[in-house]
Amino acid sequence: MTPLSEFAADLPADPSLFTLLIDDAAVFPPGLAPLPAAVREHRAHRSSWYAALVGPLLVPASVAEELRDLVAPSEDPLRVSVVARPGTALRTVTEAVHLLRDHPAIDLAGVEMGWAPEWRDVDLADLPLTLEVPRGPDQAAALADVALDADDAGELQVKFRTGATPQWDWPAEGELATFLGATLELGLAFKLTGGLHHAVRGTHTVGSHEEEQHGLLNVVCAVRAALHGAGPEGVEALLAERDPAVLVPVVGDLDSADATAIRTYFTAYGCCGVTDPVSELHELNLIEER
Repeated sequence: MTPLSEFAADLPADPSLFTLLIDDAAVFPPGLAPLPAAVREHRAHRSSWYAALVGPLLVPASVAEELRDLVAPSEDPLRVSVVARPGTALRTVTEAVHLLRDHPAIDLAGVEMGWAPEWRDVDLADLPLTLEVPRGPDQAAALADVALDADDAGELQVKFRTGATPQWDWPAEGELATFLGATLELGLAFKLTGGLHHAVRGTHTVGSHEEEQHGLLNVVCAVRAALHGAGPEGVEALLAERDPAVLVPVVGDLDSADATAIRTYFTAYGCCGVTDPVSELHELNLIEER
């Protein structure tokens, strides 16, 4: 396999393109890091040369009590987002938020949970909210419902799962392109989660098997293209592109206005191995060590 360094950009990309882009999902599959280790490693990420790229630590609502007891009140604040998978009882989400919000060393960045018709009934103490939308025919209704309340930028957004789970087959390029087109048409910000570990679309080895994975740079290029009027076929083609030589020059040439426009919509994504995309972006010279 040709090393990514062979496709390195001439100059790093605009730094704002990747600022706070990678949320730390270390405790979620396939990483499944124990919570103490995840907290310790997250603090290391936040003190590293790539700290500007790293968003909050994502923690399941079910471990809120463990997290509260793990973080000492005298420690430096730990920025976290509470995450509840679709189907989690709304009461569980509310209890986790109220358990953590008054901790002196826990900084709650927001809440992520599955969309349901009654999502407005959750008391989130005015925290930013991310709603994971379903697949299939219910997705359009969910997006339209969220759009009714999405007036304050950054306070309400949607989430789409780009990786496979035991209950969720891998969504191919066409499905992801449809989601991107729908969110942009409605003016909705979004984040992605699951399987987005690599810079470029490809077939990657995970454990003892190979699986299809979307690429971070593909998503960046696809959003830019959609914002510039590309139709579904053009967006899908960019999501399917496996050649770094096609994607890297486009990303490297984005100016600050492009970066701002892209990140207004593509706000973040969850990754259980933060250093995976960081190392590839560095190898491609799209970010530089400072």
